[in-house]
Amino acid sequence: MKKRCTVLLGMTLVLVVIVGIHTACPAAETIKIGVIYPLTGGAAAEGRELRAGAELAAQIANNVMADIDMDMAKRGGITSLGGAKVELIFKDHEGNPTLGADLAKQLILDDKVVGILGCYHSSVTKTVSAVCEQYGIPMINDSSTSPALTQRDFKWFWRTTPHDVTFTQDLFELFKGLTEGKVKGVPAVPKDQIKNLASACEKTEWGSQVSETIETFAKQYGFDVQKSLLYAAKSADLSSEVRSLQAVKPDAMLFASYASDAILMVKTLKAQKVSAKIIWGQDAGFEAPEFRSTLGDDVVGILTRTVFAPKVAEVKKVAGQVNALYKKNIGHDLSGASARSFTGLQTWVEVLQKAGSTKPEEIQKTANSITIPGDQLIVPWKGIKFATSGSDRGQNELGSGIIGQYQKGKDGEIVLEIIYPFEVATANMIYPFKAF
Repeated sequence: MKKRCTVLLGMTLVLVVIVGIHTACPAAETIKIGVIYPLTGGAAAEGRELRAGAELAAQIANNVMADIDMDMAKRGGITSLGGAKVELIFKDHEGNPTLGADLAKQLILDDKVVGILGCYHSSVTKTVSAVCEQYGIPMINDSSTSPALTQRDFKWFWRTTPHDVTFTQDLFELFKGLTEGKVKGVPAVPKDQIKNLASACEKTEWGSQVSETIETFAKQYGFDVQKSLLYAAKSADLSSEVRSLQAVKPDAMLFASYASDAILMVKTLKAQKVSAKIIWGQDAGFEAPEFRSTLGDDVVGILTRTVFAPKVAEVKKVAGQVNALYKKNIGHDLSGASARSFTGLQTWVEVLQKAGSTKPEEIQKTANSITIPGDQLIVPWKGIKFATSGSDRGQNELGSGIIGQYQKGKDGEIVLEIIYPFEVATANMIYPFKAF
């Protein structure tokens, strides 16, 4: 009997210890991040890409995927916070800056998010970031490229993507390289053959900034913008705009468009049999999967700036690993939009991991000091490190852009070849653009 009581007492003590352990070590909490994208409306195609990219980054962060060559894939959650998982709460701003601001308040006050990711449209990012600044809540911007966003000296705003000053300068470096014989497969082109430019940009915060930046760099590099116009992205007809561009007989046509208007613009260019030696788009609609699938062979020869092309996988193993997983989930390759949202969420994960806290001031301190090496990223950047002072506070100083060109692959599939930077070009440039 005495022996039986001793055994029962021992078992009781074991149970007490086990219960005590579970009481002292509760299950890891979920970390909520609000994500605001255009999931409906004119930019819904880009919104789907953005959402898929962020979701894939969360999937990799929350699980152990040892075959992927990035630290985030090895941990299975935020290990500095007890293995906490990242939960994304998506909101649809519909391209409406006022709605975006209201959604930010909901996420902060009702959903109790630790921070926000978004918002693609620069005009929406402008209002959402102002709300975050008001409440002292961190915001990481992955995909808005208006230079003005990081010129406001905000303390709670960080941008991972390069902005349009970088991207537009890349275009003019490409032009300069054409005149110097640096472009793969193209003999030097006399400058007077590509000097006259025309631009058409949608007229929100983003497109207006692109238009101004084109004008600025054209003057610096000695090119002439013969025509510059702004149009409504939701236009049902762009015939008059295209006639206006064609009237000045430009050597190069430059665009900043979202998906629906980019598709309409190219259809209209074809209908009016427009001829130009170069057609270039400032990413966005010109790189949406629908742009390629809807227009088919008509996109061949068109240039677009971006931060990602599947060809990056040829020189960066981790890019190929993540792209293969994305393609398995979604059915097509990563785009510039999805690659940037993936990188934005990855940055959130690394900031939380290093901070070991969800307190806003600790996240702020960490974001201002963190450096993420380029070998951790799927995009071909040197890394992520944010400016903490000066006129571009909160801007990633290590980002860069590429310029791709739609070409026919060996199997007849349309692929995006890298044309610039010249040292990583994956194909000869098609020049001049073959008339529709």
